[in-house]
Amino acid sequence: MSAGHYFELCNRYKGRAVEIRTRDGRVHRGIIQHVDHRKVYLQPMGGAGGLGGYGYGFFGFRGFGLGIALGSIFTLALLPWFFI
Repeated sequence: MSAGHYFELCNRYKGRAVEIRTRDGRVHRGIIQHVDHRKVYLQPMGGAGGLGGYGYGFFGFRGFGLGIALGSIFTLALLPWFFI
């Protein structure tokens, strides 16, 4: 899928918990805080994957959390409430 498709999905799911898998195999879980035409910014959630135990704090890079390039997204899925 294209970066434009993920841009639309991420904007639609802003404020929701998601799991993003990137083309290099990394898994990021978090709440979508902000989306621009290059990146989606997540507030990281605990658990395996994501930052591997290292955090940027609540507001991290650019004040929005962890930035993931839209072009690197392989899959994006909403997480059920019990993952939060």
